Amino acid sequence: MNRFGSVLELWAPNPPIECPVRAIAAVRENGPSPRHHLSAQLAKKPLPWNKTRKPITHLRVSSKPTSKPTSAAGAPKPAGETIYFDGGAHYGDLVANLLLGFTLLWLPLTLAAVFRAFFLRYRFTNVRVTVISGLTGQERSDFSYDVIKDVQVVPRFVGEWGDVIITLKDGTKVDLRSVPKFREIAKYCLELAKIPAVLKQSGTKGV
Repeated sequence: MNRFGSVLELWAPNPPIECPVRAIAAVRENGPSPRHHLSAQLAKKPLPWNKTRKPITHLRVSSKPTSKPTSAAGAPKPAGETIYFDGGAHYGDLVANLLLGFTLLWLPLTLAAVFRAFFLRYRFTNVRVTVISGLTGQERSDFSYDVIKDVQVVPRFVGEWGDVIITLKDGTKVDLRSVPKFREIAKYCLELAKIPAVLKQSGTKGV
Protein backbone atom coordinates (compact mmCIF):
# COMPACT_ATOMS: atom_id res chain seq x y z
CA MET A 1 0.00 0.00 0.00
CA ASN A 2 2.81 2.34 0.75
CA ARG A 3 4.37 1.71 -2.60
CA PHE A 4 1.14 2.42 -4.44
CA GLY A 5 0.62 5.50 -2.30
CA SER A 6 4.02 6.95 -3.21
CA VAL A 7 3.46 6.21 -6.87
CA LEU A 8 0.13 7.95 -6.76
CA GLU A 9 1.72 10.96 -5.10
CA LEU A 10 4.35 11.16 -7.85
CA TRP A 11 1.74 10.99 -10.55
CA ALA A 12 -0.63 13.35 -8.80
CA PRO A 13 -1.38 16.43 -10.90
CA ASN A 14 0.38 19.68 -9.98
CA PRO A 15 -1.72 22.46 -8.51
CA PRO A 16 -3.13 24.76 -11.13
CA ILE A 17 -0.98 27.80 -12.00
CA GLU A 18 -2.75 31.03 -11.31
CA CYS A 19 -3.10 33.31 -14.27
CA PRO A 20 -1.09 36.54 -13.76
CA VAL A 21 -3.95 38.64 -15.16
CA ARG A 22 -6.38 37.22 -12.61
CA ALA A 23 -3.83 37.74 -9.82
CA ILE A 24 -3.40 41.42 -10.75
CA ALA A 25 -7.16 41.87 -10.86
CA ALA A 26 -7.53 40.23 -7.43
CA VAL A 27 -4.89 42.57 -5.97
CA ARG A 28 -6.77 45.58 -7.35
CA GLU A 29 -10.09 44.39 -5.85
CA ASN A 30 -9.00 42.94 -2.51
CA GLY A 31 -5.81 44.99 -1.94
CA PRO A 32 -2.25 43.70 -1.67
CA SER A 33 -1.68 40.56 0.33
CA PRO A 34 0.54 40.52 3.43
CA ARG A 35 3.31 39.03 1.31
CA HIS A 36 3.25 42.11 -0.91
CA HIS A 37 3.43 44.37 2.17
CA LEU A 38 6.50 42.48 3.41
CA SER A 39 8.34 42.73 0.08
CA ALA A 40 7.59 46.47 -0.14
CA GLN A 41 8.99 47.07 3.35
CA LEU A 42 12.13 45.10 2.54
CA ALA A 43 12.64 47.14 -0.62
CA LYS A 44 12.40 50.43 1.31
CA LYS A 45 14.54 49.32 4.25
CA PRO A 46 18.30 49.24 3.51
CA LEU A 47 20.02 45.93 3.99
CA PRO A 48 22.43 45.64 6.96
CA TRP A 49 25.43 44.85 4.78
CA ASN A 50 24.88 48.01 2.73
CA LYS A 51 25.31 50.36 5.71
CA THR A 52 29.08 50.54 5.40
CA ARG A 53 29.11 50.89 1.63
CA LYS A 54 30.06 54.41 0.56
CA PRO A 55 28.54 56.14 -2.44
CA ILE A 56 30.64 56.04 -5.58
CA THR A 57 31.93 59.42 -6.65
CA HIS A 58 33.59 60.32 -9.93
CA LEU A 59 36.62 62.61 -9.78
CA ARG A 60 37.62 64.76 -12.70
CA VAL A 61 41.17 66.06 -12.59
CA SER A 62 42.28 68.74 -14.99
CA SER A 63 45.82 70.09 -15.26
CA LYS A 64 47.04 73.24 -16.91
CA PRO A 65 49.69 72.91 -19.62
CA THR A 66 53.17 73.57 -18.32
CA SER A 67 55.57 75.81 -20.12
CA LYS A 68 58.45 74.19 -21.99
CA PRO A 69 61.91 74.54 -20.43
CA THR A 70 64.28 76.88 -22.19
CA SER A 71 67.79 75.73 -22.95
CA ALA A 72 70.89 77.73 -22.11
CA ALA A 73 71.80 78.10 -25.78
CA GLY A 74 68.49 79.78 -26.48
CA ALA A 75 68.63 82.22 -23.54
CA PRO A 76 67.07 85.58 -24.38
CA LYS A 77 69.32 88.58 -24.81
CA PRO A 78 69.02 91.49 -22.39
CA ALA A 79 67.18 94.54 -23.63
CA GLY A 80 69.41 96.89 -25.58
CA GLU A 81 72.14 94.32 -26.26
CA THR A 82 73.93 94.87 -29.55
CA ILE A 83 76.36 92.47 -31.21
CA TYR A 84 79.81 93.77 -32.09
CA PHE A 85 81.26 90.53 -33.48
CA ASP A 86 79.71 87.09 -33.96
CA GLY A 87 81.70 84.42 -35.79
CA GLY A 88 84.12 81.54 -35.65
CA ALA A 89 87.84 81.18 -36.09
CA HIS A 90 89.57 82.76 -39.08
CA TYR A 91 89.38 80.62 -42.23
CA GLY A 92 93.12 81.13 -42.81
CA ASP A 93 93.82 79.13 -39.66
CA LEU A 94 92.04 76.11 -41.17
CA VAL A 95 93.67 76.43 -44.59
CA ALA A 96 97.20 76.78 -43.21
CA ASN A 97 96.81 73.81 -40.87
CA LEU A 98 95.33 71.64 -43.63
CA LEU A 99 98.34 72.33 -45.83
CA LEU A 100 100.71 71.47 -42.99
CA GLY A 101 98.61 68.45 -41.96
CA PHE A 102 100.30 66.18 -44.52
CA THR A 103 103.16 65.82 -42.07
CA LEU A 104 102.46 63.36 -39.29
CA LEU A 105 103.83 65.66 -36.60
CA TRP A 106 101.43 68.47 -37.53
CA LEU A 107 98.31 66.25 -37.64
CA PRO A 108 97.10 66.98 -34.05
CA LEU A 109 97.24 70.73 -34.74
CA THR A 110 95.29 70.20 -37.96
CA LEU A 111 92.53 68.35 -36.11
CA ALA A 112 92.37 71.17 -33.55
CA ALA A 113 92.02 73.71 -36.36
CA VAL A 114 89.17 71.70 -37.91
CA PHE A 115 87.37 71.65 -34.56
CA ARG A 116 87.79 75.42 -34.16
CA ALA A 117 86.48 76.06 -37.66
CA PHE A 118 83.30 74.01 -37.32
CA PHE A 119 82.46 73.78 -33.61
CA LEU A 120 83.70 77.02 -32.03
CA ARG A 121 82.04 80.44 -32.09
CA TYR A 122 82.83 83.78 -30.47
CA ARG A 123 80.32 86.50 -29.72
CA PHE A 124 81.14 89.97 -28.39
CA THR A 125 78.29 92.31 -27.45
CA ASN A 126 78.06 95.51 -25.44
CA VAL A 127 77.03 93.44 -22.39
CA ARG A 128 79.06 90.22 -22.36
CA VAL A 129 81.51 87.86 -24.05
CA THR A 130 80.15 84.48 -25.11
CA VAL A 131 82.06 81.37 -26.19
CA ILE A 132 79.93 78.62 -27.78
CA SER A 133 81.44 75.19 -28.49
CA GLY A 134 80.40 71.56 -28.94
CA LEU A 135 78.87 69.55 -31.75
CA THR A 136 75.44 71.15 -31.29
CA GLY A 137 76.50 74.29 -29.42
CA GLN A 138 75.40 72.92 -26.05
CA GLU A 139 78.54 74.16 -24.26
CA ARG A 140 78.32 77.86 -23.58
CA SER A 141 80.20 80.23 -21.28
CA ASP A 142 79.38 83.88 -20.68
CA PHE A 143 81.09 86.60 -18.67
CA SER A 144 80.60 90.32 -18.43
CA TYR A 145 83.18 93.03 -19.00
CA ASP A 146 83.12 93.96 -15.31
CA VAL A 147 85.11 90.84 -14.41
CA ILE A 148 87.87 91.46 -16.97
CA LYS A 149 91.25 92.38 -15.51
CA ASP A 150 93.53 92.35 -18.57
CA VAL A 151 93.46 91.66 -22.31
CA GLN A 152 96.41 90.56 -24.44
CA VAL A 153 96.79 89.59 -28.09
CA VAL A 154 99.11 87.15 -29.86
CA PRO A 155 99.34 87.58 -33.67
CA ARG A 156 99.44 84.43 -35.79
CA PHE A 157 100.93 83.73 -39.21
CA VAL A 158 101.59 87.23 -40.67
CA GLY A 159 99.14 89.04 -38.42
CA GLU A 160 96.00 88.17 -40.39
CA TRP A 161 94.48 86.53 -37.33
CA GLY A 162 95.52 86.11 -33.73
CA ASP A 163 94.69 84.94 -30.22
CA VAL A 164 92.90 87.09 -27.65
CA ILE A 165 93.87 86.18 -24.08
CA ILE A 166 91.47 87.61 -21.49
CA THR A 167 92.44 87.47 -17.82
CA LEU A 168 89.58 87.68 -15.32
CA LYS A 169 89.74 89.19 -11.84
CA ASP A 170 89.68 85.76 -10.20
CA GLY A 171 92.81 84.72 -12.12
CA THR A 172 91.07 82.69 -14.83
CA LYS A 173 92.52 83.00 -18.33
CA VAL A 174 90.25 82.69 -21.35
CA ASP A 175 92.24 81.88 -24.50
CA LEU A 176 90.35 82.68 -27.70
CA ARG A 177 92.28 81.15 -30.60
CA SER A 178 92.47 82.38 -34.20
CA VAL A 179 90.11 85.34 -33.82
CA PRO A 180 89.53 87.57 -36.87
CA LYS A 181 90.04 91.30 -36.26
CA PHE A 182 91.71 90.34 -32.98
CA ARG A 183 93.22 93.79 -32.35
CA GLU A 184 89.91 95.63 -32.79
CA ILE A 185 88.10 93.11 -30.60
CA ALA A 186 90.74 93.37 -27.87
CA LYS A 187 90.47 97.16 -27.83
CA TYR A 188 86.67 96.87 -27.69
CA CYS A 189 86.95 94.63 -24.62
CA LEU A 190 89.34 97.04 -22.90
CA GLU A 191 87.02 99.95 -23.59
CA LEU A 192 83.94 98.27 -22.13
CA ALA A 193 85.92 96.92 -19.17
CA LYS A 194 86.99 100.52 -18.43
CA ILE A 195 90.67 99.61 -18.56
CA PRO A 196 93.24 102.02 -20.05
CA ALA A 197 93.46 101.12 -23.72
CA VAL A 198 97.06 99.97 -23.64
CA LEU A 199 97.00 96.84 -25.75
CA LYS A 200 99.65 94.32 -24.76
CA GLN A 201 100.94 92.45 -27.78
CA SER A 202 103.58 89.74 -27.94
CA GLY A 203 105.67 88.76 -30.93
CA THR A 204 104.13 87.09 -33.97
CA LYS A 205 103.91 83.32 -33.68
CA GLY A 206 103.21 80.55 -36.15
CA VAL A 207 99.84 79.37 -37.28
